[in-house]
Amino acid sequence: MYENYIYFVKNFLLFSAFIQFAILGTFGEYIGIWIEHKKVLNPFNLRELILKVIGWGVLGIIIKYAFTGFWGFTEALITKGLLPTFFSGSFLYALSTSIFTNTLFGPQMMLFHRFTDNIIMRRNSYQGIKNSILTLFWFWIPAHTVTFILPKHFQIGLAALWSVVLGIILGFFKRISE
Repeated sequence: MYENYIYFVKNFLLFSAFIQFAILGTFGEYIGIWIEHKKVLNPFNLRELILKVIGWGVLGIIIKYAFTGFWGFTEALITKGLLPTFFSGSFLYALSTSIFTNTLFGPQMMLFHRFTDNIIMRRNSYQGIKNSILTLFWFWIPAHTVTFILPKHFQIGLAALWSVVLGIILGFFKRISE
């Protein structure tokens, strides 16, 4: 099973990113709603569910491109002397890549995600977007630092799994704030 997963993510980079986020991103959203409402329910009709799965999958592809690009961005900064060479291959490389990814790409990705959610749910609400963007600092930078320490073929899968973890955390926060 492990070998099949590795084969899948190494040989189908974008499709595997789509699938992992389609499943885990959607599940993270569901579980957050379930925790918030203290019961298992289906908050979406069939059309919304299908579009949510597609939306999460597309985000997975976008995130795959961002991870690859910001990994190279960090390497270029080291090569050009804008970051110390001892960052290479270290925790500091992973931390730097996470900081760059989440500060330079994260806010736009979250706005795009909210925009697509608004289309899917037929609404026009950006309520809570500030709190969503704040998760970049208290959740996503530490989470992606761990993610970027791993070999590349595990990074998208862990990032998608982090969306489940964040769904759980946010579900409890919403429940407590009621």
